[in-house]
Amino acid sequence: MRVASQNAFVPDSIIRSLRVDVPLRLGQTMRLLELGSGDTAARFTDDHVRAAFRAITGPVSFRLDAASGQVDLEAWGPGASWLADHAAAFIGLTDDPDALEPRHEVVRQRHLRSKGLRIAASGAVYDSVVHWVVHQKVTGKGAARSMRDLVRVHGEPAPGPLGLRLGPAPEVVAGLGYEDFHPLGIERKRAEVLRNVARRVSRLEEIIEMSPAEASSRLQAFPGVGPWTAASVVGTVLGDPDAVQVGDYHIPNSVAWALAGEPRGTDERMLELLEPYRSQRRRVVLLLKGIHAPRYGARSEVRDIRGV
Repeated sequence: MRVASQNAFVPDSIIRSLRVDVPLRLGQTMRLLELGSGDTAARFTDDHVRAAFRAITGPVSFRLDAASGQVDLEAWGPGASWLADHAAAFIGLTDDPDALEPRHEVVRQRHLRSKGLRIAASGAVYDSVVHWVVHQKVTGKGAARSMRDLVRVHGEPAPGPLGLRLGPAPEVVAGLGYEDFHPLGIERKRAEVLRNVARRVSRLEEIIEMSPAEASSRLQAFPGVGPWTAASVVGTVLGDPDAVQVGDYHIPNSVAWALAGEPRGTDERMLELLEPYRSQRRRVVLLLKGIHAPRYGARSEVRDIRGV
Protein backbone atom coordinates (compact mmCIF):
# COMPACT_ATOMS: atom_id res chain seq x y z
CA MET A 1 0.00 0.00 0.00
CA ARG A 2 1.25 3.49 -0.78
CA VAL A 3 -0.01 6.60 0.96
CA ALA A 4 1.16 9.92 -0.45
CA SER A 5 0.24 13.12 1.33
CA GLN A 6 0.39 16.87 0.93
CA ASN A 7 0.05 19.54 3.58
CA ALA A 8 -1.41 22.97 3.07
CA PHE A 9 -2.53 25.62 5.51
CA VAL A 10 -5.38 28.03 4.97
CA PRO A 11 -6.77 30.45 7.57
CA ASP A 12 -8.14 28.55 10.57
CA SER A 13 -7.86 25.13 8.94
CA ILE A 14 -5.43 22.40 7.99
CA ILE A 15 -5.81 20.55 4.71
CA ARG A 16 -4.28 17.23 3.80
CA SER A 17 -4.81 14.99 0.78
CA LEU A 18 -4.15 11.26 1.05
CA ARG A 19 -3.65 9.10 -2.00
CA VAL A 20 -5.65 5.89 -1.62
CA ASP A 21 -4.77 2.91 -3.80
CA VAL A 22 -6.60 0.28 -1.74
CA PRO A 23 -10.36 -0.33 -1.47
CA LEU A 24 -11.91 2.07 1.04
CA ARG A 25 -15.53 2.47 2.07
CA LEU A 26 -15.03 5.78 3.80
CA GLY A 27 -18.41 6.30 5.41
CA GLN A 28 -18.81 2.75 6.69
CA THR A 29 -15.27 2.72 8.04
CA MET A 30 -15.74 5.99 9.88
CA ARG A 31 -19.10 4.99 11.35
CA LEU A 32 -17.34 2.20 13.25
CA LEU A 33 -15.46 4.84 15.24
CA GLU A 34 -18.69 6.22 16.74
CA LEU A 35 -17.38 9.78 16.31
CA GLY A 36 -19.91 12.55 16.65
CA SER A 37 -22.07 10.30 18.80
CA GLY A 38 -25.01 12.39 19.91
CA ASP A 39 -24.38 15.19 17.40
CA THR A 40 -27.38 15.37 15.10
CA ALA A 41 -25.38 17.49 12.64
CA ALA A 42 -22.69 14.83 12.05
CA ARG A 43 -22.87 13.23 8.59
CA PHE A 44 -21.54 9.94 7.22
CA THR A 45 -22.08 8.96 3.59
CA ASP A 46 -20.13 6.72 1.23
CA ASP A 47 -17.85 9.54 0.11
CA HIS A 48 -18.31 12.37 2.61
CA VAL A 49 -17.91 12.55 6.40
CA ARG A 50 -18.52 15.50 8.75
CA ALA A 51 -17.91 15.11 12.49
CA ALA A 52 -16.10 16.49 15.52
CA PHE A 53 -14.37 15.02 18.57
CA ARG A 54 -11.82 15.76 21.28
CA ALA A 55 -8.35 14.68 20.17
CA ILE A 56 -5.64 14.40 22.82
CA THR A 57 -4.43 17.86 21.75
CA GLY A 58 -7.87 19.49 21.85
CA PRO A 59 -11.20 19.75 20.03
CA VAL A 60 -11.32 19.27 16.28
CA SER A 61 -13.99 19.27 13.62
CA PHE A 62 -13.27 17.82 10.22
CA ARG A 63 -14.60 16.89 6.86
CA LEU A 64 -13.44 14.04 4.65
CA ASP A 65 -14.21 13.80 0.94
CA ALA A 66 -13.31 10.75 -1.14
CA ALA A 67 -12.97 10.93 -4.92
CA SER A 68 -10.65 9.75 -7.71
CA GLY A 69 -8.27 7.66 -5.64
CA GLN A 70 -7.75 10.11 -2.82
CA VAL A 71 -9.32 11.38 0.38
CA ASP A 72 -9.20 15.09 1.18
CA LEU A 73 -9.20 16.12 4.83
CA GLU A 74 -9.91 19.59 6.17
CA ALA A 75 -9.81 20.13 9.93
CA TRP A 76 -10.33 23.01 12.34
CA GLY A 77 -9.40 23.58 15.96
CA PRO A 78 -6.60 22.76 18.41
CA GLY A 79 -6.71 19.09 17.45
CA ALA A 80 -6.40 19.70 13.71
CA SER A 81 -2.62 19.21 13.50
CA TRP A 82 -2.81 15.96 15.44
CA LEU A 83 -5.56 14.68 13.17
CA ALA A 84 -3.65 15.63 10.03
CA ASP A 85 -0.53 13.87 11.30
CA HIS A 86 -2.52 10.68 12.03
CA ALA A 87 -4.79 10.85 8.99
CA ALA A 88 -3.75 7.53 7.43
CA ALA A 89 -4.58 5.49 10.55
CA PHE A 90 -7.64 7.65 11.18
CA ILE A 91 -9.30 6.55 7.93
CA GLY A 92 -8.06 2.95 8.11
CA LEU A 93 -5.27 3.02 5.54
CA THR A 94 -2.82 1.38 7.94
CA ASP A 95 -5.21 -1.55 8.48
CA ASP A 96 -4.70 -4.84 6.63
CA PRO A 97 -8.01 -6.65 5.98
CA ASP A 98 -6.12 -9.40 4.17
CA ALA A 99 -4.62 -10.48 7.49
CA LEU A 100 -7.88 -12.37 8.02
CA GLU A 101 -7.90 -15.99 6.81
CA PRO A 102 -11.57 -17.08 6.67
CA ARG A 103 -12.18 -20.56 8.07
CA HIS A 104 -15.96 -20.55 7.83
CA GLU A 105 -17.99 -20.06 4.68
CA VAL A 106 -20.11 -17.30 6.20
CA VAL A 107 -16.95 -15.40 7.17
CA ARG A 108 -15.46 -15.93 3.71
CA GLN A 109 -18.57 -14.66 1.95
CA ARG A 110 -18.92 -11.61 4.15
CA HIS A 111 -15.22 -10.85 3.90
CA LEU A 112 -15.50 -10.86 0.11
CA ARG A 113 -18.49 -8.53 0.23
CA SER A 114 -16.84 -6.16 2.69
CA LYS A 115 -13.96 -5.00 0.49
CA GLY A 116 -13.15 -1.46 1.50
CA LEU A 117 -14.42 -1.73 5.07
CA ARG A 118 -11.36 -1.07 7.23
CA ILE A 119 -10.59 -0.89 10.94
CA ALA A 120 -9.53 2.65 11.71
CA ALA A 121 -7.98 4.21 14.82
CA SER A 122 -9.75 7.34 16.04
CA GLY A 123 -7.40 8.40 18.82
CA ALA A 124 -10.48 9.93 20.49
CA VAL A 125 -9.84 8.47 23.93
CA TYR A 126 -12.09 10.61 26.11
CA ASP A 127 -15.00 10.74 23.66
CA SER A 128 -14.83 7.00 23.16
CA VAL A 129 -14.88 6.24 26.88
CA VAL A 130 -17.88 8.53 27.39
CA HIS A 131 -19.70 6.89 24.48
CA TRP A 132 -19.17 3.33 25.67
CA VAL A 133 -19.87 4.06 29.34
CA VAL A 134 -23.21 5.58 28.34
CA HIS A 135 -23.89 2.39 26.35
CA GLN A 136 -23.21 0.08 29.31
CA LYS A 137 -26.06 -2.33 30.13
CA VAL A 138 -28.78 -0.49 28.21
CA THR A 139 -30.37 -0.81 24.79
CA GLY A 140 -28.72 0.93 21.86
CA LYS A 141 -31.82 3.06 21.39
CA GLY A 142 -31.79 4.24 25.00
CA ALA A 143 -28.06 4.95 24.92
CA ALA A 144 -28.37 6.95 21.68
CA ARG A 145 -31.10 9.09 23.26
CA SER A 146 -28.94 9.71 26.33
CA MET A 147 -25.96 10.67 24.15
CA ARG A 148 -28.06 13.12 22.16
CA ASP A 149 -29.32 14.74 25.36
CA LEU A 150 -25.84 14.82 26.91
CA VAL A 151 -24.44 16.63 23.86
CA ARG A 152 -27.43 18.97 23.59
CA VAL A 153 -27.56 19.98 27.25
CA HIS A 154 -23.93 19.96 28.33
CA GLY A 155 -21.96 20.05 25.06
CA GLU A 156 -20.48 22.99 23.19
CA PRO A 157 -20.02 24.19 19.60
CA ALA A 158 -17.14 22.51 17.79
CA PRO A 159 -14.46 24.66 16.15
CA GLY A 160 -14.82 25.45 12.46
CA PRO A 161 -17.65 26.35 10.09
CA LEU A 162 -19.50 23.00 9.88
CA GLY A 163 -22.08 23.72 12.57
CA LEU A 164 -21.08 20.65 14.59
CA ARG A 165 -21.29 20.12 18.32
CA LEU A 166 -18.94 18.45 20.80
CA GLY A 167 -19.92 16.45 23.83
CA PRO A 168 -19.24 18.00 27.24
CA ALA A 169 -15.64 18.75 28.15
CA PRO A 170 -14.04 16.70 30.93
CA GLU A 171 -14.16 19.63 33.37
CA VAL A 172 -17.88 20.02 32.71
CA VAL A 173 -18.61 16.34 33.36
CA ALA A 174 -16.39 16.33 36.45
CA GLY A 175 -18.33 19.28 37.84
CA LEU A 176 -21.78 17.75 37.42
CA GLY A 177 -23.60 16.04 40.25
CA TYR A 178 -24.90 12.53 39.66
CA GLU A 179 -28.43 13.94 39.82
CA ASP A 180 -27.63 16.10 36.76
CA PHE A 181 -27.39 12.92 34.68
CA HIS A 182 -30.81 11.68 35.76
CA PRO A 183 -32.81 13.79 33.24
CA LEU A 184 -30.54 12.34 30.54
CA GLY A 185 -31.58 8.77 31.34
CA ILE A 186 -28.21 7.99 32.97
CA GLU A 187 -28.47 6.48 36.44
CA ARG A 188 -26.06 7.10 39.30
CA LYS A 189 -23.78 4.13 38.59
CA ARG A 190 -22.87 5.22 35.05
CA ALA A 191 -22.83 8.88 36.13
CA GLU A 192 -20.17 8.15 38.74
CA VAL A 193 -18.04 6.33 36.16
CA LEU A 194 -18.27 9.30 33.81
CA ARG A 195 -17.38 11.77 36.54
CA ASN A 196 -14.40 9.70 37.64
CA VAL A 197 -12.87 9.31 34.16
CA ALA A 198 -13.42 13.02 33.50
CA ARG A 199 -11.43 13.90 36.63
CA ARG A 200 -8.52 11.71 35.52
CA VAL A 201 -8.58 12.32 31.79
CA SER A 202 -4.81 12.83 31.46
CA ARG A 203 -4.25 9.37 32.96
CA LEU A 204 -6.90 8.01 30.64
CA GLU A 205 -5.39 9.49 27.50
CA GLU A 206 -2.03 7.83 28.12
CA ILE A 207 -3.46 4.70 26.48
CA ILE A 208 -2.86 6.30 23.09
CA GLU A 209 0.80 5.28 23.37
CA MET A 210 0.13 1.79 24.76
CA SER A 211 -0.31 -1.64 23.27
CA PRO A 212 -3.90 -2.95 23.19
CA ALA A 213 -3.22 -5.23 26.18
CA GLU A 214 -1.67 -2.41 28.21
CA ALA A 215 -4.46 -0.03 27.25
CA SER A 216 -7.10 -2.55 28.29
CA SER A 217 -5.45 -2.98 31.69
CA ARG A 218 -5.21 0.77 32.23
CA LEU A 219 -8.85 1.29 31.32
CA GLN A 220 -10.02 -1.47 33.64
CA ALA A 221 -8.14 0.19 36.51
CA PHE A 222 -10.92 2.79 36.45
CA PRO A 223 -13.86 1.66 38.63
CA GLY A 224 -16.85 0.81 36.49
CA VAL A 225 -14.83 0.13 33.34
CA GLY A 226 -14.90 -3.60 32.68
CA PRO A 227 -13.78 -5.87 29.85
CA TRP A 228 -16.69 -4.93 27.57
CA THR A 229 -16.07 -1.19 27.79
CA ALA A 230 -12.29 -1.60 27.59
CA ALA A 231 -12.50 -3.74 24.45
CA SER A 232 -14.91 -1.29 22.86
CA VAL A 233 -12.57 1.63 23.52
CA VAL A 234 -9.39 -0.20 22.47
CA GLY A 235 -11.07 -1.38 19.28
CA THR A 236 -12.10 2.10 18.16
CA VAL A 237 -9.34 4.27 19.61
CA LEU A 238 -6.33 2.07 18.76
CA GLY A 239 -7.89 0.27 15.79
CA ASP A 240 -7.25 -3.13 17.36
CA PRO A 241 -8.65 -5.83 15.01
CA ASP A 242 -8.64 -8.38 17.84
CA ALA A 243 -10.58 -6.56 20.59
CA VAL A 244 -13.56 -8.74 21.59
CA GLN A 245 -16.48 -7.33 23.57
CA VAL A 246 -16.83 -9.98 26.28
CA GLY A 247 -20.01 -9.43 28.25
CA ASP A 248 -22.16 -8.23 25.35
CA TYR A 249 -25.84 -9.17 25.36
CA HIS A 250 -26.06 -10.10 21.66
CA ILE A 251 -22.62 -10.91 20.27
CA PRO A 252 -22.12 -14.40 21.81
CA ASN A 253 -25.47 -15.54 20.39
CA SER A 254 -24.73 -14.07 16.95
CA VAL A 255 -21.29 -15.68 16.80
CA ALA A 256 -22.59 -19.06 17.99
CA TRP A 257 -25.42 -18.96 15.45
CA ALA A 258 -23.26 -17.84 12.54
CA LEU A 259 -20.28 -20.13 13.14
CA ALA A 260 -21.86 -23.19 14.74
CA GLY A 261 -25.62 -23.02 14.11
CA GLU A 262 -26.25 -22.76 17.85
CA PRO A 263 -29.03 -20.34 18.81
CA ARG A 264 -27.48 -19.42 22.16
CA GLY A 265 -23.89 -18.83 23.13
CA THR A 266 -21.91 -17.86 26.19
CA ASP A 267 -18.81 -15.67 26.29
CA GLU A 268 -16.76 -18.83 26.69
CA ARG A 269 -18.33 -20.44 23.64
CA MET A 270 -17.90 -17.26 21.62
CA LEU A 271 -14.20 -17.11 22.45
CA GLU A 272 -13.81 -20.78 21.59
CA LEU A 273 -15.38 -20.26 18.17
CA LEU A 274 -13.31 -17.14 17.54
CA GLU A 275 -10.00 -18.69 18.64
CA PRO A 276 -8.97 -19.72 15.08
CA TYR A 277 -9.19 -16.01 14.22
CA ARG A 278 -7.00 -14.76 17.07
CA SER A 279 -5.47 -11.39 16.14
CA GLN A 280 -8.50 -10.74 13.91
CA ARG A 281 -11.42 -11.57 16.21
CA ARG A 282 -12.94 -8.08 16.23
CA ARG A 283 -12.85 -8.06 12.43
CA VAL A 284 -14.78 -11.33 12.36
CA VAL A 285 -17.38 -10.01 14.81
CA LEU A 286 -17.81 -6.90 12.65
CA LEU A 287 -18.25 -9.06 9.56
CA LEU A 288 -20.96 -11.06 11.33
CA LYS A 289 -22.87 -7.93 12.32
CA GLY A 290 -26.49 -8.20 11.27
CA ILE A 291 -26.69 -11.96 11.79
CA HIS A 292 -29.19 -12.50 14.58
CA ALA A 293 -29.80 -15.70 16.49
CA PRO A 294 -33.48 -16.76 16.82
CA ARG A 295 -35.26 -14.84 19.54
CA TYR A 296 -37.15 -16.55 22.32
CA GLY A 297 -39.92 -14.53 23.92
CA ALA A 298 -40.57 -10.81 23.98
CA ARG A 299 -37.92 -8.36 25.09
CA SER A 300 -38.69 -6.39 28.23
CA GLU A 301 -38.86 -2.64 27.98
CA VAL A 302 -36.13 -0.56 29.60
CA ARG A 303 -37.59 1.94 32.04
CA ASP A 304 -37.11 5.59 31.10
CA ILE A 305 -35.88 7.33 34.25
CA ARG A 306 -35.58 10.83 32.80
CA GLY A 307 -38.87 12.11 34.16
CA VAL A 308 -38.75 10.23 37.46
